[in-house]
Amino acid sequence: MLSKNYSKTGKICRVTFKYSNPENAEIAALAGEFNSWSFQENPMKKLKDGSFSATLSLQTGNSYAFRYVLDGNIWVNDEKANNYLPNEYGEDNSVVVV
Repeated sequence: MLSKNYSKTGKICRVTFKYSNPENAEIAALAGEFNSWSFQENPMKKLKDGSFSATLSLQTGNSYAFRYVLDGNIWVNDEKANNYLPNEYGEDNSVVVV
């Protein structure tokens, strides 16, 4: 799930990425074009209900491909992403449009 909160100037959008975690993963990270696909740079916080959440400030007027990385090696998409684009591994990436 994605929720967006735009700055007063409209140049920055704080995007909260939330993953429901049906896999019951222990850890999750947010990897995407905004962090060179690093799954160390944006770890997600595990919430009391077992889901994961992370908030990033992104420049508006762009779209960013991303995926969630569960337990260090399971790559999954956001089921409520704004769009999906194929990647070089024969799968799709989630896309957030800000």
